Amino acid sequence: MRTIILPRRRALALAATGLTALAVGQASAAEESAAYVVDVSDVAVKVGEPAVMLATVRARDGYRILTAYNNRVIRLSSYDDGVVFENDMVPAKVEDRALIFPVALRAVKPGTHPINGLLRVGYIHGSDEMAMVSMRLIANVTATE
Repeated sequence: MRTIILPRRRALALAATGLTALAVGQASAAEESAAYVVDVSDVAVKVGEPAVMLATVRARDGYRILTAYNNRVIRLSSYDDGVVFENDMVPAKVEDRALIFPVALRAVKPGTHPINGLLRVGYIHGSDEMAMVSMRLIANVTATE
């Protein structure tokens, strides 16, 4: 095995290049959410009682919700099978330029249960940009006896 020792200046240049690439990657990830803001509420409930978790997607200034699209939550699941969902797919309700997703659920065992799903929403920007995007829905359901 051969060990390569880089001169200090070259090592610093490579490190700076790596950090720049990382910063650009993070900026790109931040730009992906420029169109909307997602808010998901955690839920506290007694085992066996029905509850509703609300997920809200709001369009930022300059964007609007594509109401003709089938905006929905799909692929709902519980990490530890501690939560069951009333529906496999939850359609959005449009209220005040926002999409509201009322996810009906029921905890089946006590404890904190991570849940997730996939939000599928559409938005419009200007007169010629239309996009349908997927984003993660992540929350916790805390159930007590």
